[in-house]
Amino acid sequence: MNEKQMTFETATLGGGCFWCLEAVYQQVRGVHSVVSGYAGGHDTNPNYEAVCSETTGHAEVVQIQFDPAIVSYREILTIFFVIHDPTTLNYQGHDLGARYRSVIFTQSDAQMATAQAMVAELGDEKIFPRPIVTIIAPAPIFYPAEDYHQNYFVQHPGQGYCMAVVAPKLAKFRATLKSLINPAFN
Repeated sequence: MNEKQMTFETATLGGGCFWCLEAVYQQVRGVHSVVSGYAGGHDTNPNYEAVCSETTGHAEVVQIQFDPAIVSYREILTIFFVIHDPTTLNYQGHDLGARYRSVIFTQSDAQMATAQAMVAELGDEKIFPRPIVTIIAPAPIFYPAEDYHQNYFVQHPGQGYCMAVVAPKLAKFRATLKSLINPAFN
């Protein structure tokens, strides 16, 4: 089957800095593309400086195009809940602010149902020591981030934040969910 015959699905997720999510999802089997960007705010065409000012209401998110015949939406969400802390409101580690909120922006009723069911299951199973605060909402307009944010970890693996924050999340994914790693990254 060639790429034109594939039917991709979209997932839009925010779980802290978009560089972390992007680095992980780029290594997932069945993922076609990952774009860092902004969603969930009130300004049109936000830029990084405005989003960082906390005046636009946007979250840093990634938009993932994936082949559901290879990786399911539920598996995409499983990764999401492994690589960030869904129990912290408006922060991840030392990254503070509403732009770092835990959010799942759904593209369909089926995605909404899957996300809600998964959060309920994780809560019932007491996987986390505190309640999950992840927002689940229909997908708003997605705005791609500036070019210098795209493919950031691949281009800057030695940068301090990448070594201290991104690399450990990538390592956790690779150690915890080996079956979801794209063979090209083994």
